Amino acid sequence: MTKIKVAVETYSWEMAQESYKGNLDHIMKIAKQAGFVGIEPETSFFGDLSDPSRMKETLDKHQLELAVLCHVEDWRHSQETAEEKANADQWIAFLQHFPDTIYLPVQMPGKDRSDLQERQSNLISCVNALAERASDQGITCSYHPNSPGGSVFRTYEDYQILLNGLNPNWIGYTPDVGHIAKGGMDPLSIIKEFRSLVNLVHFKDMFADGQWAPTGKGIIDFKSITQFLVDTDYEGWIVMEDECDECITDPDGVTLEDGQFIDQEIRTLL
Repeated sequence: MTKIKVAVETYSWEMAQESYKGNLDHIMKIAKQAGFVGIEPETSFFGDLSDPSRMKETLDKHQLELAVLCHVEDWRHSQETAEEKANADQWIAFLQHFPDTIYLPVQMPGKDRSDLQERQSNLISCVNALAERASDQGITCSYHPNSPGGSVFRTYEDYQILLNGLNPNWIGYTPDVGHIAKGGMDPLSIIKEFRSLVNLVHFKDMFADGQWAPTGKGIIDFKSITQFLVDTDYEGWIVMEDECDECITDPDGVTLEDGQFIDQEIRTLL
């Protein structure tokens, strides 16, 4: 047995617009039914569960762990804005109650890649600053690049800048295998190259044409990636984050199917 655990992200429910915001209790119920042992909620889903005691009660009810807290901001300036810093500090304080939870900043993609070098530098500066504050409080941090057209870290050249710019004393790297593939890279090769920085992993599938696929229906070789993580003694979370079109109308059903995929294809490797 490895020390790898599998959780689910809330993005599948975010694709259903506002229907599930503030209803983490329901999402946790589905996550548990699907066989996941943890959850990674984005902060807009918290609602009254931003109260740590209520969050603990709800997690205990569903026998789940708060694997990761995902926090999305713009981070377009050379320093955090007052609002961005206040938001980060709020979640750092929240995570004092969940010392084993990973704090995961994710940048909201822009409309394009204009002023690319400046925006890349600013993002790295802001994320390093918040990660230093979190690390000082004993919180583990990781950064998750994404791949929409306005993302400032989406190609191999971008990854070189990002992963040589983040301070490894304060923050690690979350490879999202779908976003890596959408950026024209091979997920396993990227994970191998930057393995020393990896402290969280996201699974998402993609068709050959670049559209998001239901997990197991696309081109991502999840078994080889998982086997490499096992072989290199990875200890941490794999988080399922399905973005297929079916999530728009049936995120519960997609998540239950993702749980079946994990049981049938991945769990025997762990």
